[in-house]
Amino acid sequence: MYTIRGSILSTLRDRHMCPFALRLFFVVVLTLFSATQSPGAEDERNQIAKELILPGESFLIEGCPSFILLPAEEKRQKSQPWIMYAPTLPGLPDSHEKWMHEKFLAAGVAVAGIDIGEGYGSPRSQELMTALYAELTLKRGFAARPCLLGRSRGGLWVSSWAIANPDKVSGIAGIYPVFDLRTYPGLAKAAPAYGMTTEELESSLSQHNPISHVDVLAKAGVPVCIIHGDDDKVVPLKDNSAVFADRYTQAGVGDAVNLIVANGQGHNYWEGFFRCQALIDFAIRQAEAGAR
Repeated sequence: MYTIRGSILSTLRDRHMCPFALRLFFVVVLTLFSATQSPGAEDERNQIAKELILPGESFLIEGCPSFILLPAEEKRQKSQPWIMYAPTLPGLPDSHEKWMHEKFLAAGVAVAGIDIGEGYGSPRSQELMTALYAELTLKRGFAARPCLLGRSRGGLWVSSWAIANPDKVSGIAGIYPVFDLRTYPGLAKAAPAYGMTTEELESSLSQHNPISHVDVLAKAGVPVCIIHGDDDKVVPLKDNSAVFADRYTQAGVGDAVNLIVANGQGHNYWEGFFRCQALIDFAIRQAEAGAR
């Protein structure tokens, strides 16, 4: 770089250089300069690029790939209604969800998420979701109360964040969501995300397990809509969504939960999970309510 810089200074001192030669000179310098850039810059650009299923934007927040699916310009609003989606992992949201997200965008509702890896609702994953929330609400004009949408283990993400931030949530939608760490992924797999051993997580489970704190959401009156198959062997209905709905009923706000049971369905790509009109209408309605 010292040699290039010295050449630039020397050349700029030559006031007799013709315009064509000057332009040619700077083309060469820029080419050489680009070649000397560290590979980290290119790696970061590649990291930012997240393949999206619909028009939007991908970017980094605290080094984590994040995204926004954006409605058409004419449908955007000053206080932009939005859905916080989880789990944002490589390949998610996927093609099975495309129709659903198209409906959100057509209604003027944006969708956003952050790839926190296998966070399982851990404190660190909550911090990163808060960073996404701050980016959108403080810098981009998004509404203060999004609707949350958790698919499968994304239920751990959104329920944990909602329990910690009930005043920032307009509703929770779920597609066969996990609420109990013991059922999925199991404490042994979840423990590293919490920075604990299996034994440490088990001894503090009442503090960290979302299913133990559903009453926080019930007392806050957070509306919920869930679709879950009754033959789900991966995320059992009775230990997750059914318990969640029962806790609301015990708190006297059972009407705030709509649990849709998909008979004979397991943890799969059945189209009905992703084209559930009741869930889509709920998410749109609550996202719009959060913008008011």
